Amino acid sequence: MVVPPWLTVPPPGYGGLEQVVAGLVEALVGHGHAVTVFGAGERHGTPAGFVSTVPELQYDRLGESLPELAHLARVRQQVGPADFDVVHDHTTIGPLVAARRTVPTVATVHGNPVGEYGDVLSDTDPGVGLVAISHAQRRANPGLPWVGTVHNALDVREIPHKRSPGRGPVLWLARFSPDKGPDVAIRACRAAGLPLTLAGKCNEPAERRYYEQVVSPLLDDDVQVVLNADRQQTLRLLLDARCLIMPIQWEEPFGMVMVEAMATGTPVVALDRGAVPEVVRPGVTGLICATADELPAALRAVDRLEPPACVAHVAEFFSTARMAEGYAEIYRRQALIAPARQPVTTR
Repeated sequence: MVVPPWLTVPPPGYGGLEQVVAGLVEALVGHGHAVTVFGAGERHGTPAGFVSTVPELQYDRLGESLPELAHLARVRQQVGPADFDVVHDHTTIGPLVAARRTVPTVATVHGNPVGEYGDVLSDTDPGVGLVAISHAQRRANPGLPWVGTVHNALDVREIPHKRSPGRGPVLWLARFSPDKGPDVAIRACRAAGLPLTLAGKCNEPAERRYYEQVVSPLLDDDVQVVLNADRQQTLRLLLDARCLIMPIQWEEPFGMVMVEAMATGTPVVALDRGAVPEVVRPGVTGLICATADELPAALRAVDRLEPPACVAHVAEFFSTARMAEGYAEIYRRQALIAPARQPVTTR
């Protein structure tokens, strides 16, 4: 299991990819599979074996290509068919270099597979199996060598949940980016006459600029801001929240925060973009709006939804056991059909 070299698995705060991988690893180990995580830093929090390719987490270099390339090169030097049946790669560049490995690779595409990222993925070796995290993501670039679709998941047994609707503010929980629509959330809650908590990741330069230039001028007493919350603080906010608002302005490939919210019994009010219709069950676990103009009414109406229905929806469709079963089937197919590879030599 190859994860990016930026964060621990699971992460202490923001880090949806790492949270998903932690749940997947635990479920796979629980099913009797032998799993080794290749990452960075000195520790991790899963029952799998752990190999670190660099002593320090590389978060301060997030966005640079060399740390990830060096990480992948070190992984390749340590991964061979004598020890591993399949590699599951969660990095951005991994699919491009996976053909150099002597072990079959399955690579989960965690981002939007268009634009420059789509160009990288389109150059993936045919023997590398790409896995989509939603049908919407797969439709965005159907020509890629997809081998399956597996939704992200959470272990609801690990998450406390409420039995009656939350009485706190509407909660927006994301990174500060125009794609995530915090400005839309502010206007919608203000129009609905409801308080809002903006709990956002804001530690990269682009996030800080966006917050200072766009979000900060819109703030007033009806909006509380929580920056860079850790997992425990995020959980408290979700348990207290009236609902989660997801006014996304792009084709979100999945939206793990929606599953996290529903797992606590918190319904979701979202715009109909990307994978939202695959994650939220309208009228049961949330309300889906066609336009931003519909958000205020939905925010007022969402308190009629029952928290236990949200928890049950996650347990049925987004469990780590279901995710692990989906990936295990893909591993078996990929290890069987992947062409035999010889080590690549250079002169």
